[in-house]
Order: sequence, then C-alpha cells, then structure tokens
Amino acid sequence: QVQLVEAGGGLVQAGGSLSLSCAASGHTVRRYAMGWFRQAPGKERELVAAVSWSGGNTYYADSVKGRCTISRDNAKDTVYLQMNSLKPEDTAVYYCAAALGYIGVLPTTPRNYNYWGHGTQVTVSS
Repeated sequence: QVQLVEAGGGLVQAGGSLSLSCAASGHTVRRYAMGWFRQAPGKERELVAAVSWSGGNTYYADSVKGRCTISRDNAKDTVYLQMNSLKPEDTAVYYCAAALGYIGVLPTTPRNYNYWGHGTQVTVSS
C-alpha cells in the first residue's frame, strides 16, 4: 500500500511562488507515473501536471504552462511541484496521486490513478 503525503501549501499573494512536495511511503513509487491535481470549491478535480516514472516525460495543463514545473527524485520517493506567478484562480486543494502501469503516455484523468494523498490547501490572494 502506498501512502502519499503532500506538504508546502499555504497562503500567498498573487504573483508569488509556492513549492509543493509529495512524499511516498509504504511502497516505492519509482515505477509510477505521478500527478498533481487540484480541486476548487464547486469544481471538478483537474490535472495540473504529471510526470513519468523516469522523469523524462511531463504534462502540464494549459492554465499552468510556463508557470509550474513538476519534478521527481526517485531516490527519495518524492515528487515536487514548483508554482510561480500564482493567480487567485490557482486557489484550490492540491492533491498528489500515483498511477501504476503507464509507460509513455501519461494518465490525465483521476480514475487512472491508484493512490491519492489527502491534499494541501493553496490560497492565492489578490
């Protein structure tokens, strides 16, 4: 069983930056594709960014392209999301998720992911 724990959320002013991390325990996620999702009140959960098990392939939602960077350190079983130039519309709970069995094409929908963290709140004030 994989446990995922997010950290790094908080309150930041528009234009600021936050760095989120997701640490895995219980079982290594080195062979898992990893994703960061977010969910704002009243909205569906959406994929923000994803990274392949090797780190060589990444995906970004159009809304965050150029402002976010996803990376991973397999030696530490940790995934990161660096967010810059934050906007009020980035306010949401951010979830880390792991998907097993994807090589090449990255999974982009929540149902493709096997394990989830509990989320960390990101609030961007205007």
